[in-house]
Amino acid sequence: MRRALSLASLGIRKTSPNPMVGCVIVKDGRIIGEGWHKRYGHSHAEIEAINDALTHNESVKGSTVYVTLEPCSHYGKTPPCANRLVEEGVSEVIIAMRDPNPKVNGRGIEILRNAGIRVIESDSESEREAKNLNRGFIFAHKYHRPFITLKAAMSLDGRLCLPNGSSKWITGMMSRTYAHKLRAENDAVLVGVNTVLTDDPELTVRNVKGINPLRIVLDRHNRTPLNAKVRECMILNHEDLHEAMKYLVSQGILTLMVEGGAEVLSSFLREGLADYVNFFYSPRILGDGKNINMNAGFETVRDALKIKNVKYTQLGEDIMIEGRLSCSPDL
Repeated sequence: MRRALSLASLGIRKTSPNPMVGCVIVKDGRIIGEGWHKRYGHSHAEIEAINDALTHNESVKGSTVYVTLEPCSHYGKTPPCANRLVEEGVSEVIIAMRDPNPKVNGRGIEILRNAGIRVIESDSESEREAKNLNRGFIFAHKYHRPFITLKAAMSLDGRLCLPNGSSKWITGMMSRTYAHKLRAENDAVLVGVNTVLTDDPELTVRNVKGINPLRIVLDRHNRTPLNAKVRECMILNHEDLHEAMKYLVSQGILTLMVEGGAEVLSSFLREGLADYVNFFYSPRILGDGKNINMNAGFETVRDALKIKNVKYTQLGEDIMIEGRLSCSPDL
């Protein structure tokens, strides 16, 4: 299953709005086939693994199939994988997690069991890893919005910029390079129109290998200049952030990174639309300037939002703090 999870991760940024899935087929103590879902509209992981085995003149009849997500049971871009596994005569299927898509959830398992195939739902550690890998897919189906990461670069005293809006560069090159890596891991990146007007950012992936995310500007009054570096972008002018997030899911956006500025970051936190944070802190003290201001009105420190499973990373002189926000719903 660890191998299957590793294969699934090869599909990062290539499969949306489909999930990332890996599959390994074992027979007589040997791996005879493996595969992963490589791109939306292409063969699913199970079919890739079956074809891999057949290419090497291996029969999958009587085999055990390890797959990171419950085999699909419906016709979409491709035929149902559960039916194909039945046709091939596999003996056992071990899955890391059930498919949250209501078209599938439990139905793939039912097809397999009705055909006499033993189905085992894997251990909690594998399930947790599989869910984390496909957190955007889960959120799309359970909560009808993307999995949302807030990214911010700030001074030690929490300032995102100086009073005049200047923020280049609060953090160092290592932090900025890591931020490009984060962009490459998300389907889309979002900023507010004020950031576009002040900084004119490109919002592309540079200094690391990766695919550029869809660039989104939250601009309710169409103030984005035609000559802005993000001119080839999606303009969101929804008044309701929740409705805007539903729209993004309808466009196949499963993971979204919000890069600011201060008002946008604050609004996502205020609306409870934040799941993960990557906050980069520089050893500078700006004293004045904008910071994240939710106007949350917490009465005690215990009531405040908290980051769970915190990780700290040293990036040159900077420190990155990341983790899951306590306001984020369960996977």
